[in-house]
Amino acid sequence: MFQTFDNVNDPSQGKARLSALRGELTIRGLKGFLVPLADEHQGEYIPAAARRLLWLTGFAGSAGLAIILKDRAAIFVDGRYTLQVREQVDLAVIEPHHLIEEPPHDWLKTVVGKGDRIGFDPWLMTAAEVARFETALAAVGAEFVAIDGNPVDAVWADRPEPPKGRVSLFPETLAGESAEQKLARLAEVIGKAGADAAILTRPDSIAWAFNIRGQDVPHTPEALSFAILRRDGRPALFIDGAKLDNAVRDRLEQIAAVEPPTAFASALSALGGAVLVDKASAAFEVVRRIEAGGGKVVAGADPVLLPKALKNPTELQGIRAAHLRDGVAMVRFLAWVDREAPKGELDEIAVTKKLEDFRRDTGALRDISFDTIAGAGPNAAIPHYHVSTASNRKVEPNGILLVDSGAQYEDGTTDITRTMIVGTPTEEMIDRFTRVLIGNIRLTLARFPKGTSGAHLDALAREKLWEAGLDFDHGTGHGVGHYLSVHEGPGRIAKTGHVPLEPGMLMSNEPGYYKANAWGIRIENLVIVTAPEAIEGGERPMMGFETVTLCPIDRRLIRPSMMTERERIWLDAYHTEVRDKLLPLVPDKADQAWLVAATAPLSH
Repeated sequence: MFQTFDNVNDPSQGKARLSALRGELTIRGLKGFLVPLADEHQGEYIPAAARRLLWLTGFAGSAGLAIILKDRAAIFVDGRYTLQVREQVDLAVIEPHHLIEEPPHDWLKTVVGKGDRIGFDPWLMTAAEVARFETALAAVGAEFVAIDGNPVDAVWADRPEPPKGRVSLFPETLAGESAEQKLARLAEVIGKAGADAAILTRPDSIAWAFNIRGQDVPHTPEALSFAILRRDGRPALFIDGAKLDNAVRDRLEQIAAVEPPTAFASALSALGGAVLVDKASAAFEVVRRIEAGGGKVVAGADPVLLPKALKNPTELQGIRAAHLRDGVAMVRFLAWVDREAPKGELDEIAVTKKLEDFRRDTGALRDISFDTIAGAGPNAAIPHYHVSTASNRKVEPNGILLVDSGAQYEDGTTDITRTMIVGTPTEEMIDRFTRVLIGNIRLTLARFPKGTSGAHLDALAREKLWEAGLDFDHGTGHGVGHYLSVHEGPGRIAKTGHVPLEPGMLMSNEPGYYKANAWGIRIENLVIVTAPEAIEGGERPMMGFETVTLCPIDRRLIRPSMMTERERIWLDAYHTEVRDKLLPLVPDKADQAWLVAATAPLSH
């Protein structure tokens, strides 16, 4: 199994570990210290050695920040984790706060005094984050202090060793472009930015640029490393040599100077000239060392972000193939759930294991793209729920089962959510499901001109919920990598998604509704942003979306009378496409019959 179900969080340890950390802070003359969920690379998935927030507080979510003071401690999470955090930390010693509604830098300046020194690890916070805290604390006469040597590490006696996963070459037949071609394109971007060099700290950017994949973090084929790209001259890749076999090293040395990670800090100090740095993702220490060495930091986006997001024809071909393969696994899984759930024996762990089995049966599964979210009943109301042996719940009759999952195939990454009913749904369930479905369809059908961002489109997915005084507290869509991170920028479909969408971007479309302590609904497909096309009678070409996810949507939870004719036509056409493409590939007769029934027109 790629997913484990151990109860990794232990809130009972929070009090003792906070006390130990406070002792270390006293030794260092600090009033407080920030503990983010981050490593030196600012990637989404981090190795066990960097999970300081989990070790200290018990919180096991994928985003968060703790502020530890001498007499109080606070943890900040976004809307995905407002319920989860209260279950995973000791509320007697840690106060949960909403990351967006009450930004941590604003909160901190209300609880510190003049002369207080608040510490942070300069490798774990970005330059942009540090600037916000520095400004906030300066306003009250406090100081934000970069600390050499993380004090959490000083009290974490059994901290794991850093990972040394093997690195592999990603074939050009799947990438669609050689590493030399990519690096040449990036050199042009660096030059246009007015820089002599650029710093890459995100492992997915490095993996894309050098056509490599790794095994250092869960569910994302990345190798933890750093890189310096140059407008003129060879790039440098800073990576642990223990991860490279001879063939991989030989190939990388053809295109770059390969050096150990320990040489990265000194290389930053020696750079000089103008250096492009993404202050939103690069560690503060990167900026500090460049400037200390006499270099000039040119603030700008990671030069890999946009080229990586704009999938080329070879990548898009692989993505479609991966979703076809994944669709077969999903059909087999949903048919199995429909047969087994009414018996009353299924639980969330059994569901998660079986779905991974069906994906493994494809013979192409490299990993899952994130830990499967399989939520039954009230657990479905936790958007980023993670099942463990302690939280495992039975799939109950007349209840909701929400399954958000994905796969890593070498030709593409998938991410899909389906919500299904076991038995008979309530009228409220049907109403809410239909509203979420309408939001998904309206976004799918959107046509939009060049320059349109995700923020412009986000309301389409929410409007039907808003009509009933409802909403969901997460973004509607995120970018997805090509056999890389299941969450990638720069595009987002959200209230905060201000980067224009461009053809070739692979995005999620996942509106939801969550009734706290009862049940939750989410419907997610992946879509490709299509090239502008002329519209008959129109004046401007318009972009749109191509849906690549192929899987039935539970018709038992739909109230067709709430939908427009255009929305009903789309759903029937989508189900026809799902049936026509998957039916010849589904091996079992019973599963084929299930697929035919599940994709019948709404009028039936």
